[in-house]
Amino acid sequence: MRLPGLDLARISPDFRRMLLATLCFGAAAGVFQSTFNNYLSDVHALDAGARGWIELPRELPGFLIMFISAALLTFMCEARMAAAAMILTAGGALGLGLLAEGTLPLVAFLMIWSLGDHIIFAVEGPLGLTLARSGNEGRRLGQLGGARNLGTIIGVAGVWLIARQMGDRYDLFYGLAAVCAAAAGWFYLRLQIGRTGSRSRRLVYKRRYHLFYAISALFGVRKQIFLAFGGWVLVSRHGVPVETIAVLYVVAAALGIVLRPLLGDVIDWLGERTVLAADELLLLGVCLVYAFAGNVKLLYAAFVLDSVLFALRVARTTYLKKIAEDPADITPTIALGITIDHVVAMSLPILSGWIWERYGFQWVFLLAGAIAVAGFFVCLRIRVPAPPPPPPAIAGVAP
Repeated sequence: MRLPGLDLARISPDFRRMLLATLCFGAAAGVFQSTFNNYLSDVHALDAGARGWIELPRELPGFLIMFISAALLTFMCEARMAAAAMILTAGGALGLGLLAEGTLPLVAFLMIWSLGDHIIFAVEGPLGLTLARSGNEGRRLGQLGGARNLGTIIGVAGVWLIARQMGDRYDLFYGLAAVCAAAAGWFYLRLQIGRTGSRSRRLVYKRRYHLFYAISALFGVRKQIFLAFGGWVLVSRHGVPVETIAVLYVVAAALGIVLRPLLGDVIDWLGERTVLAADELLLLGVCLVYAFAGNVKLLYAAFVLDSVLFALRVARTTYLKKIAEDPADITPTIALGITIDHVVAMSLPILSGWIWERYGFQWVFLLAGAIAVAGFFVCLRIRVPAPPPPPPAIAGVAP
């Protein structure tokens, strides 16, 4: 497959390695995303309340990522951090597949997986921005997002094949995820970017980034409700098996291969304010479908649309780059944004699980819809500085 707008024959060696690392990580993430709800239900017999509580340890590394990133930045660059993250991800996957027979091992290996996952979230954006030309940040991050979606298809296809041939073998599912994560770590380790020059700052908090922090908190709400309960509606209320969930992820990822680079272009064209505000309105529609649609095919469509809309999160990163006082602020500010989004993410699933059990699942998604409306008005406050004017032309020299 070819990513839109990307000539593979002309890209730099570092960008090629970055694409391959992102693809392999996408494959590992695809395995995890397409099996996790069924794994918790089939292997550990969790109900909706327990499903909400399990998000607390899963998201704890995200809450701590500001401090973890600060510690790691004292002695390694972002590329090395990404490689270390993949080692953690591979170890967590193997533990979940082979050793997590009780609650304590489940929590321990889930946190190891999650730590790797969140370190990647903190550094993948800055690494992608380093490889982007000014004014084309959205396109570059969109191309990397397309590579991740291609990887997701590969990982989910592996899940589908294993499920078809051998049944729901979670040891094999997560063994596959571990191999993909290890391969991603190898490619990240070979990146040359960021090894020389000034390092990122370790800790940053500035008032000028307050809207970025607010958008990060809103994304935490959206992410956790749908990661914890979007798939849970399909699994617990409609009995959707792993095989079908895998197909849904393949459909969403296939669309993402085309749409993520295009959405990156849309961000560069329309700007972060318009794109993020539109995302909140679309999210409101998804919430209403989850709350009121009884037809499982409509729920499938909402599931796929929400997965595609996650691509727009790169608009937060491009917005931060445009308002950053110093490029060294970007990685620690993204890390702080992840911590802020996890302040919400660690508590909201518990509340949502209680609401589900006491009042019904519809109210979980109506709460998410109300937050999407609030997010729409927050995103309308985004202002991006005008780009600097081009240097004046020199007489006799073509521009």
